[in-house]
Amino acid sequence: MTTTFAAPALRIGPFELASPVVLAPMAGVTNLAFRTVCRELETRLTGQARGLYVNEMVMARSLVNRNPKAMRMIEFGPEERPRSMQLYTVDPEAVGEAVRMIVAEDLADHVDLNFGCPVPKVTRNGGGAALPYKRRLFARIIEAAVNGAQGAVPITVKFRVGIDDEHHTYLDAGRIAQDSGAASVALHARTAAQLYSGTADWSAIARLKEHVTEIPVLGNGDIFAAADAKRMMDQTGCDGVVVGRGCLGRPWLFAELAAALSGGAIPAPPPPNLGEVARIVLRHAQLLVLHAGSHGVAEMRKHFAWYLRGFSVGSELRGKFSTVGSLAEIEDLLGQLPQEEPFPEEAEGPRGRKGSPQKKVALPQGWLDDPQDWAVRLDDVEHSGG
Repeated sequence: MTTTFAAPALRIGPFELASPVVLAPMAGVTNLAFRTVCRELETRLTGQARGLYVNEMVMARSLVNRNPKAMRMIEFGPEERPRSMQLYTVDPEAVGEAVRMIVAEDLADHVDLNFGCPVPKVTRNGGGAALPYKRRLFARIIEAAVNGAQGAVPITVKFRVGIDDEHHTYLDAGRIAQDSGAASVALHARTAAQLYSGTADWSAIARLKEHVTEIPVLGNGDIFAAADAKRMMDQTGCDGVVVGRGCLGRPWLFAELAAALSGGAIPAPPPPNLGEVARIVLRHAQLLVLHAGSHGVAEMRKHFAWYLRGFSVGSELRGKFSTVGSLAEIEDLLGQLPQEEPFPEEAEGPRGRKGSPQKKVALPQGWLDDPQDWAVRLDDVEHSGG
């Protein structure tokens, strides 16, 4: 006899999420336009937006300095609640000041701290996935954010398994985050050395869940379908899931996840045919142009390959999508697609960047010498999430 899996609501600080699903911040993707499309689809297909949709990562110092790009990146829609912002920093003072600014000016309802980025231009400056190795500095950053919030917004933390297989940090990171006042932690179950290659080690999520018992533990890595989220929660006992690459070109995934995790309370939405996908693409493009102006058309180009994956769209038409120059041209090209084509099996499975693992993670000179060193290495690198 099979049992129906129903995930409990996820509480992060004062917020209770009906669906324990979080959209992972992704640079150039999780802007206001994409978040709006995801929320609209979840609302239309399930009755309400149930999860947490996090914006693109913003540098704490850029926010404090009111960098124009940073200020545009933190724009939220009028119906977005809770408004979720991710900050990146290597400096406790900067993140404390940024969180105080967020609270004083009511810029967001939730702040997530990024310690998951594995790219060399970040880790070589001690940021991202390199930083949790410095236990005292890691603690000081979280404490500064929590103190800056003064209980007005919850602070959450995302990190990786560690730098490489010889330097795992996630259990210490989870304990430190919990003891420093974080409202939840999320683990991308890969090391920095892996980048996005190979298979995420979900057993690490299970170990973290056993180790961190006072706050929710979320799992991240290799969730490309609703069934993946159910398997992760069942296998690891985690309290929720964080979805990144799996929603690229599939913003309706959050509706599928809400249904799959509802224990049958929400009917599973049918997969869209190509005509419905085309309507979603056009809505996405219109919102991106509204948000980013004419530059939004160029930003939209990368999304077409994700949306059209597996569909029988010829190379010539795909090539035109990759060089499209206006909304009118996008609408014309979408009209040329075979509207009734059903969603293909070929569109299922892993998507987005993967690449090969790094032979050696780029780190500052002497970074591994003393994990208790709390010296700040100022870093002005823009990067994606982890």
